[in-house]
Amino acid sequence: MTLTLRPGVSTVDTDYGTTLLDEDSGEYFTLNPTATLVLKTLLSGRTPEQAAQALTEQYAVDAETADRDVADLIDGLRSAHLVADR
Repeated sequence: MTLTLRPGVSTVDTDYGTTLLDEDSGEYFTLNPTATLVLKTLLSGRTPEQAAQALTEQYAVDAETADRDVADLIDGLRSAHLVADR
């Protein structure tokens, strides 16, 4: 399973992570650097497992926590209707 941003969602990288704009609702969502890494990994066509591995390689986080964090982020992005499965 890989993700794509739904049409009408734009992103901008900042010094503090990434901001997503839902152009339909006008809502902004801010991702911290770890969430940005996960999102970019997923949008590049990689799997949630690969995103969790990227977290463990870049940050001091264990595999179990990384898996949970990736799943939570995906759930949040889906709940906000910002992403779709490819």
